[in-house]
Amino acid sequence: MNIPSPSGRQHHLVHGDHRATIAEVGASIREYTVAERPVTLPFAEDVIAPAYSGAVLAPWPNRLRDGEYTVDGVTYEVPLNEHDRRTALHGLVSHARFTLVGEATAASVTLRHDIVPTPGYPWELRVDVTYTLSDEGLRVEVSATNLSGSEAPYGVGFHPWLSPGDASVDECTLRLDAATHVVNDERLLPIGVEPVDGDFDLRAPRLLAGIALDDAFVDPLRDADGLAWIHLAAPDGHTASVWMDGTMDTWQVCTGNGIPGIDRGGVAAEPMSCIADAFRTGERLVRLAPGDTHTVTWGLTLS
Repeated sequence: MNIPSPSGRQHHLVHGDHRATIAEVGASIREYTVAERPVTLPFAEDVIAPAYSGAVLAPWPNRLRDGEYTVDGVTYEVPLNEHDRRTALHGLVSHARFTLVGEATAASVTLRHDIVPTPGYPWELRVDVTYTLSDEGLRVEVSATNLSGSEAPYGVGFHPWLSPGDASVDECTLRLDAATHVVNDERLLPIGVEPVDGDFDLRAPRLLAGIALDDAFVDPLRDADGLAWIHLAAPDGHTASVWMDGTMDTWQVCTGNGIPGIDRGGVAAEPMSCIADAFRTGERLVRLAPGDTHTVTWGLTLS
């Protein structure tokens, strides 16, 4: 009997000294290295991805309060998967299988998953994810197309864990390009916003020793190319970075405190199209019309 790997089929990409492995399950970045130095925390092929490592998060990222939301006067319920906080976390595809579209090349692959309508989310969405390696790093483009006959609520996010190399997170500095911090309640659900200040002001590199984060940030600050960045700089002289272009305007950052398999082993630097609970609040929520496609782009690099 052939027992399939928990992470599914592996797609290996190579460009120069860049190496990436994209797993079938979750269309996850299972590993990404430059000259053998990890950019993201790797995980083994034969384990379930810890803490959503490298996964696509759709049709909503982050948390949905009580797993319940209302669209056009109709209330829907999705299963809870974070029971201590009574939330539905990170959507429906992070542990689903994505199939290969066309033929992969040495440096690029496109994977697809069709979200099947269910009582809790009665829309069919086609999600296509393309990973491409180049001299600039790993570029990710995700398109979602509504194959249903009515508008679908939609958001998307991603869950790379940046690697500190051989160091600890406490020895690294973090820089985050955003001007506004999202204030959470005790369930890590948003209750307001505030200008960044104190430990949340990461516009300049800040040593992470003693700082615990599981927070969202909005109002991204962009460079001349229109990109917003998160940089994790390690003592080995390397900086692992995530960028997002103007198709997204929300960051989530988590230092992994107490999370099994992570526990401050890396920093989750998550580009997102919306903050938590968007299905309930409507904040930054996409209403995807029948036949329409929503596309976002982000990437990873090492310097």
